[in-house]
Amino acid sequence: MVDSTRGVLYPARLPEFHRLPAPPEISDLAVWFWIPEWDVQPGRTSRQEVVAYPALNLVIEQGGVSLVGATTRATHRDLTGRGWAVGALLRPAAVAALTESPASVIDQEVALTEPELHDAVAAAMTSGDGHRERAVALFARWLLARVGEPTDAARQANGAADLLMTTEVRSPEEVAARLSVSVRTLQRLMHRHVGLPPAAMIRCRRLQEAAERVRTDPSADLATIAAEFGYSDHAHLTTDFRTVLGFTPSAYRAASHA
Repeated sequence: MVDSTRGVLYPARLPEFHRLPAPPEISDLAVWFWIPEWDVQPGRTSRQEVVAYPALNLVIEQGGVSLVGATTRATHRDLTGRGWAVGALLRPAAVAALTESPASVIDQEVALTEPELHDAVAAAMTSGDGHRERAVALFARWLLARVGEPTDAARQANGAADLLMTTEVRSPEEVAARLSVSVRTLQRLMHRHVGLPPAAMIRCRRLQEAAERVRTDPSADLATIAAEFGYSDHAHLTTDFRTVLGFTPSAYRAASHA
């Protein structure tokens, strides 16, 4: 299921924004495709802030193609003028074909020289009704050709990442036990296919969930939210918010409803 706004800190401030499911033939390679389109008045800026999924993204914009590494903090992008982007939230199985070291691109954006992909998607994005679907179809076809059939290890990395992103799991040890592998093997899988340690992936997912609950349920007590998402207490939730997002849960809730 495609969650339309999870990870977006201020959905009400978004320009036109769509998340389209990955076509079945690349379900092992991408979770979904995300497409913002904007037309900001001259002299104005629209700031979009996100706490990203613990994964890599392959992004096509008017200026080119880039591989965006997994992030360890909230990020933002200032939109000006008129534009669009088409991004693929990658599953671990797709990563090895795009970078030898996903850990080296954490919190970074690396330009890729893929003019044919860029030009095909750019043409689709200016082709009228159905442009988003056409852009995704072209992007998916390219990704399938580039990556090919995932290896057994890549499929195992997909399974591990799926477990790390479920609310039932609260530690790497639980995931390793479910996969019948050692914690060290799990760590190596995630290092090779995501770049982040399993514990960091859980932390990111947990913060996403907590932030969404803080924003969408203004009546929920913060101590209750902390307990619900595995924080030892309200203070640890606040520390995570300050460290990753740069503000407290209370400040975020107030800003979300300003």
